Amino acid sequence: MVVALTVPEIQEIEIGEAISARTSALQSFHTLGPPDLVHLTKVHARTGVKEAGTYHYVTGIDTSSASIAAYLNTLTYAPGEGQIWFGKHQHWNVQTGIYCCYNALSRVDLRVRVHIPGSVEAFIIDERGEKRQATEEIMLETYVCAVLRALLFADDDDYNITAYRRFNPIPNREAEEKFLDAIGKLFTRGWQLGSESEVQVPTLLSNNLTSAFFQYLHITDRFNEGVNLLEKLREKEPEFSALLARIYLDMDEEVKAVQLLHDSVKKSSRDPNLLDLQTKFCLSKGRYDFALETAMRAVNSAPSEFGPWARLVKVYIELRDFQSALLTLNSCPMFPYQNVDLHRMPVAHRVHLPISAEGVLQDIIDDSQPVEGENISVDPTLARLPATSLRGTFVKAYELLIEIVHETGWDALLKYRSRVFIMEEEYRNLKPENGSSVRLNSNHTRADSDASNTAVNGANHPPLEDNNAGKSIPDIVKPEQSVDADLVKGSEEHHPTNTGLDQDIASSRTVPFRSKRLCERWLDNLFMVMYEDMRVYTLWRAEYAHYKAQQLAYRKSIREWEILGSLAVRLKHIDEGAEAFNQALAIRFSAKSLKGLLAIFKLRKEPGNVLHTTVKLTSYDHRWYKEFSPGLIATIKQLVEEEGSQKLRNMIQGSDYPPSVIELMDSYFELAKQFRWQGYEDDEDGK
Repeated sequence: MVVALTVPEIQEIEIGEAISARTSALQSFHTLGPPDLVHLTKVHARTGVKEAGTYHYVTGIDTSSASIAAYLNTLTYAPGEGQIWFGKHQHWNVQTGIYCCYNALSRVDLRVRVHIPGSVEAFIIDERGEKRQATEEIMLETYVCAVLRALLFADDDDYNITAYRRFNPIPNREAEEKFLDAIGKLFTRGWQLGSESEVQVPTLLSNNLTSAFFQYLHITDRFNEGVNLLEKLREKEPEFSALLARIYLDMDEEVKAVQLLHDSVKKSSRDPNLLDLQTKFCLSKGRYDFALETAMRAVNSAPSEFGPWARLVKVYIELRDFQSALLTLNSCPMFPYQNVDLHRMPVAHRVHLPISAEGVLQDIIDDSQPVEGENISVDPTLARLPATSLRGTFVKAYELLIEIVHETGWDALLKYRSRVFIMEEEYRNLKPENGSSVRLNSNHTRADSDASNTAVNGANHPPLEDNNAGKSIPDIVKPEQSVDADLVKGSEEHHPTNTGLDQDIASSRTVPFRSKRLCERWLDNLFMVMYEDMRVYTLWRAEYAHYKAQQLAYRKSIREWEILGSLAVRLKHIDEGAEAFNQALAIRFSAKSLKGLLAIFKLRKEPGNVLHTTVKLTSYDHRWYKEFSPGLIATIKQLVEEEGSQKLRNMIQGSDYPPSVIELMDSYFELAKQFRWQGYEDDEDGK
């Protein structure tokens, strides 16, 4: 049995306006571009005259002309209908299909137009909207960009757009061979494709191509193929040694990795990628003394990149040197989050999001539709929690701040903060005695000095209001405001600071006022964000305990339980997070709560719960046209390695899942067979 796939569609008001909108937006794309766009022109099956234009998004389709034509051909028939349709009792025949796929290397849009039945035409549209011929080089580049988008976008919530189908771009060994051959030719151009949000400047080693490459390795377990590719590449580019060592670590070949790192660092002692990888390895082994040295060197080698600084903060946290951790965090180079390459589409005439008759569990419903009589309200305090809007480097910095408070407690963190940063009150008290020329050792040691005036996510964040003034909030003291840099403007010009990280942190260990630092505005804001998180969390737990003591029912809406669960997990209160997510699921199905529980079950090492949660999320994904999730594949792969594929199959088949859902899960075991995951057991030979 093969589970039938449904096709979502958005109908246009004017035929072709979606294509025109995409063409107009081509010059606005900065990195990999948006998902592929599929546009269909239809005629009414009965009258043959009434035309309609519909479109949907897709990733994971092989972008060769023949493969695109085959995909468009599948859209001419809907399961069990004999023809694709739009809207109830309205049947349409597909007349023309256009497939649009962005080539981020040459900054053009590949278009494949198919007349059904009839001809196939491939061409490109450049940023000026002009039509040109598609060359073999353009087709190769477009194919690689399409695979990268499929690997990187599938689980990215920023690409959670309407009518988006997601398929596995590397479902078998044949596709793998094509992918490896293609990226081998373009690997050195990966820096042109942008990078993840924590990387300020894409490089030969840190870019979207290398990120997708490691994503491929982790879902296929084909590390040997990765080694073979990089061994060839580093003959011309020795810098690739850092990536090769990373693969060795991922495949548990630590001796080879350490030897390669040792030899490579001897040749290139200031390579930040090698040094950063050494730091990660030493951290994983608990050798924080070694990690400190390599982290320091990595920061000095790449002072404008966030990653090495964040690693150094982590080292100080492990060493329980929280003052140095705060000072280092304060020096992290922060940069605004780069929005994804999506663009505004015309207002839709209709949206058709059919539910598959197969593969969808009974309790999986559209989680945007409340059941009858359900409370759908959301407490404004929960709805406005500022931490949920953090993106990019600000998310990572907040996670590090959470780690510090988890180790120290809130009160101790505030004490550390007041020891190393200048508080507004003490500055005002000291200013009359010392005048305006008080010496301050500011920590502006990075190239991007504008970061000091950048608030969370690059925008000024308004002061948080205490919406529960007068309530008892135990152990949560509102942070005192640090001094505004404007109050001491000009002090840096008269008293320049040390630029070396070692000197900067060493001099900060003394408590006197003259050795304190100015706290960056964005870090000040993060303290306020954390205060609001902890304040709301504490109120929730106090309120819950009160209701429980009074033996009263404690009720929240499903959305409120989801927010509270995420809040608890964010603050590392795992048990309370699981409790909130389960409360949400007790009301009705909640994909957000299931995803939260999956992370908790993996953390707790509960394979049974991990497996059954994955089954439900796979079914949910199928309902929303998502047939590929790198995260879920990696989860199943880990289970196969730990439990064996046959045991997992028995657990699934021994449950009361419908046959079509079991069929969906079989796709994971087909991948295990194709790529020979560790722990895979063939039913026929028992290996």
